[in-house]
Amino acid sequence: MIDPLYIFVFAGLFSPGPNVIMVTTSGARFGIKATIPHVLGIAIGVGITAGLTGLGIGAIVTNFPTVTLVLKIVAATWILWMAYGMITKARSSKQTGPDAPFTFIQAVLFQWVNPKIWAIALAASAGYSIGLSPSGEAVRLATAFAGINLCVCLFWTFAGSLLTLLLKSDKAWSIFLGIMGVALAASALMIFI
Repeated sequence: MIDPLYIFVFAGLFSPGPNVIMVTTSGARFGIKATIPHVLGIAIGVGITAGLTGLGIGAIVTNFPTVTLVLKIVAATWILWMAYGMITKARSSKQTGPDAPFTFIQAVLFQWVNPKIWAIALAASAGYSIGLSPSGEAVRLATAFAGINLCVCLFWTFAGSLLTLLLKSDKAWSIFLGIMGVALAASALMIFI
């Protein structure tokens, strides 16, 4: 029988959010190989964040509204900055500008302010505990989140790489980047809803 935690985590991480949008775009623009450090950074960063919620850090974050607000503002600012970059590039060729996928470290650090990850990790920690010690729950959450998110991000990166078959012209790339930039910006606005 499958642990319900895995089903919950998969559903939460597979649905579109900042990470899914970014790795799909990166897979399309830079290919799978160049996006792997980004994917690995997401998996490790999400695992750390989920593990910390199992240790009680999530409760500290949610019990201090100022900390929560600061995390939301930092996340929204970072996401909007990335969306602005995509939308700006949508007005030009896909080859212009100092382009590179996220590095491993950038991807790890982004998870610390990614509100979707915090929300899913907090819900998983509160709703799917099996009564282990805090360190046992932390390891269980960390491995579930990291392993599942690795597969999810690889899927979306591969899907993005397949989009290059459709994106044959500068106009097609501009439309794609514009749509992905707007979707990313919308995910920033969802932080405050």
